Amino acid sequence: MKVSGAAIGLSLLVLTAVPASAIESSIKGASAASADAVWTKIGDFCGISNWHPAIEKCALSADGKTRTLSLKGGGTIVEKLEKRDDAAHSYSYSIVEGPLPVANYMSTISVAKEGAGSIITWSGKYDAKGASDADAKKTIDGIYQAGVDVLRK
Repeated sequence: MKVSGAAIGLSLLVLTAVPASAIESSIKGASAASADAVWTKIGDFCGISNWHPAIEKCALSADGKTRTLSLKGGGTIVEKLEKRDDAAHSYSYSIVEGPLPVANYMSTISVAKEGAGSIITWSGKYDAKGASDADAKKTIDGIYQAGVDVLRK
């Protein structure tokens, strides 16, 4: 069987044009509190400083679409609100800049009714930046888990 150089070149072009798979993180936690009660905490885009143990303070931009998070121990993360659905108790955001070992980061945090309580879901997709995929995932999973653990109580 004879394969032309053009066919090989096209195959290589297709392979290099396909982006690497994004890393995914998803943490869920059940709460005895109602979805409305949990949404009262997480629904405020800049309210994360009131419940996440790693966030010292949050400053919201004038248009309410960008938050600057000051981290306990130093450092800041700038995040942009991408989509919000109050009826579904959900919002999605991206990281604009910060020290986390991720790029192309998009995350959604939501809460849904489950029985008499609720289920909190924090999930995201991203690429590792300056770290292995495993280390980037460990970092993001840890951030999500710490937040969900507080919200469950």
